[in-house]
Amino acid sequence: MAPTRFRAVIRIRGVNPYVLVSAARARAIKPGRRQPIPVLLRVDGQPTTPWRTNMMPAGDGTFFLYLHGPARKTSRTKVGDRVQIEVAFDARYRNGPQHPMPAWFAAALRQAPVARKNWDALIPSRKKEILRYLSWLKSPEARARNVERALAVLSGRKARFMARAWEKGR
Repeated sequence: MAPTRFRAVIRIRGVNPYVLVSAARARAIKPGRRQPIPVLLRVDGQPTTPWRTNMMPAGDGTFFLYLHGPARKTSRTKVGDRVQIEVAFDARYRNGPQHPMPAWFAAALRQAPVARKNWDALIPSRKKEILRYLSWLKSPEARARNVERALAVLSGRKARFMARAWEKGR
């Protein structure tokens, strides 16, 4: 499918830079879709190989196309810039965790049955989010700190982890 191209101003929502995709453009990209739409993205012709991301529904037929830091850095753009957007539906997108479960996290879950039960009950997108986060951790100290936090909230403790409030293991 040919990419949809349009010009838009980069705006900010909270701390997240985005461009708004009209309902008509969203229908051209993937007709009838109200859920997040996986797309291939280029901003001002960059990068050569498009980024994989999702357009997020705004609730009124329009979609937010969030522009993460690497996309803005590569295209040398910032909030307030008028940019050329190129998006196409990503037919190769596959839902579910994209990062394997680190062995150190799997071992910790085996030692905590309640946490493992709550992990198994999490929705796939939450698992994906956690596994992506854990994959970025490099130092043993960061891994230990985050495993402790993850096991605590998955075991049912009321706390914050990964910028969200957890209670009863979810």
